[in-house]
Amino acid sequence: MSVSEQLKILCVKLNISVSELARLSGKSPQAFSQKMKRESFTVDELKQIAQASGCEYVGAFVMPSGERVEY
Repeated sequence: MSVSEQLKILCVKLNISVSELARLSGKSPQAFSQKMKRESFTVDELKQIAQASGCEYVGAFVMPSGERVEY
């Protein structure tokens, strides 16, 4: 699942528009939309979006042993 799809699902679950999520995270709706089209969000931006929406973003690689490499 792409990041843009995840963000759209997040908006549905939070009952807000993508434009509102953009504003919450300090971006203009136009710039946010372009980042969604290009799939160009950085990990720091995703963490900022999560914090602004009252969520937590956890990105990690999970090795076959179960060990997690998080950033």
